[in-house]
Parts: sequence; structure tokens; C-alpha cells
Amino acid sequence: MQLNNFKFNKKFGQNFIFDTNLLCAIVRDSGVKKGDDVLEIGAGAGTLTDVLADVCNYVVSYEIDNNLTDILNAKFKNKKNVKIIFADALNTSLQEIENNFKDKYHIVANLPYYITTPLIFKFIESQRVESITIMVQKEVAQRMVANVGTKDYGILTVLLNFYGDVSISRIVKRQSFTPVPNVDSAVVNIKPKRHECNCEVFSKIVHKSFAMRRKTILNNLSTGFSVDKNIIATWLKKNNIDEKLRAEDLTISNFVDLTKTFDTITAFLS
Repeated sequence: MQLNNFKFNKKFGQNFIFDTNLLCAIVRDSGVKKGDDVLEIGAGAGTLTDVLADVCNYVVSYEIDNNLTDILNAKFKNKKNVKIIFADALNTSLQEIENNFKDKYHIVANLPYYITTPLIFKFIESQRVESITIMVQKEVAQRMVANVGTKDYGILTVLLNFYGDVSISRIVKRQSFTPVPNVDSAVVNIKPKRHECNCEVFSKIVHKSFAMRRKTILNNLSTGFSVDKNIIATWLKKNNIDEKLRAEDLTISNFVDLTKTFDTITAFLS
């Protein structure tokens, strides 16, 4: 990188890891093994890519910064199981990305903080993703695994845990990165799971429920969907949910039950 006079670009949220022990630990956390195919988003200096290539069958890594072209091409010119694609993964269609793989694949990435949430939800519903292991801002990770009734429990918690089993495998101090960011990070593991309810309706219910955190679930749903409170109250009672509760008091199972028993869907989708 020094030979190529590389300069870090704040626009891309570039914070690289050069500690081999930490990189190996992240790969162990992911559970990927020989024979697995891996998608990496944000190759950076190629340090994580390198460790993944030594463990896995095939690594496809997307990198948005063209200034890293010479560095990465030189680094991996002799590694036949690494494919570097200089493109924005967020703005590349899921189909185009998945065309790089013959079958299922894992995602392992040190994500720029600003694209964490949209990238997760880009892949979380794919039937071909076996696991997602990502480095994210510590505070975001805490929201991902927050308990019901806490201030961190919100839309991100409910939606993410609806689509997968989420856990934090390790905390990574900010000093582990170059340049050093202003926050600590965490490695989050997500195991996608299948669900049996209308995802679109589920998402709408969750968003409306958390619209005003201090309001009750009854008030938020009534206002959000422009439906009489008596109708909402009946719906809540049918699912054994106290109308005086707030969204942060409802479990993911509560939201799933609401979605499954919601027999007037079209009225709420307008």
C-alpha cells in the first residue's frame, strides 16, 4: 500500500485490519471451512480475503475503491480461488452477485458502517446464503441482539431476528483498525432461518408499531394504519396482547402472531 501511495478514503468508510491473529479469529467465528464458497464485501487491503482464501474453496470479493486495483490484483495474481470484482455490491443486483457461485455461499465481511443495515437486508432473504458473519459498529451490534423491553430493542432487532438467529462472537477494539475509528466494533453472526408468514405485512406492522416509541401499540397501529382503535383492540385481544403495551414490550413471536392472524391485509397495505 505504501509503494502504491494509497490514501484512505473517508467516503468509503475505510478502516482496515492487519492483525493476522484477529483475522484468523474472525474466520473461525464464521465457521466457514474447506469446500465452502464465500462472498466478501469490501476487500480493502485484502487481508481478510487472504485468510479466507487459505481456508475456503472460493472467495468472491467486491471492492468499491478503484484505487485498490493494482494492490489487490498484485496480491492475488497467483491465487486461483480468489475473484476480485471492482464494483459497488450495494448497487449490484442480487442475481448478478449470486451468478458468481454455483450453489450456496457464506458472507464474511468487515463492512463500512454506513452500509451495514442495507447490505444485511439485501442478502438475508436469499435462499442461497448459509450464514452471514460481519464486523459492525459495537452499538449497532448491541441493537441487533437487544432484549425485549430495553432501549436498544427496536425495528432492527425485530426484523433481523425474524429473518435469522443473531449473536455476537467478539468485541473488537478500535485500536485494531487502521486508521483508528471513533468507535469499537463487534463481530456478528447471523444464521438465516425460514419463516411462515407474510414478510411484507410483518415489516409494515413492525414499522408502524415503533413509529412513536412512547405511544402504546394500540395508538401506533391505529394511527399508522388509519384504522379505528376498536378494530385494533379486538385484533390485539385475539392475540393475547395487552393494548397498553408499547412495541418494545412485544416479542418477535408476538409480531409473528399478529401477522398470521391478520385476515384483513389489504386494508392495512394502503
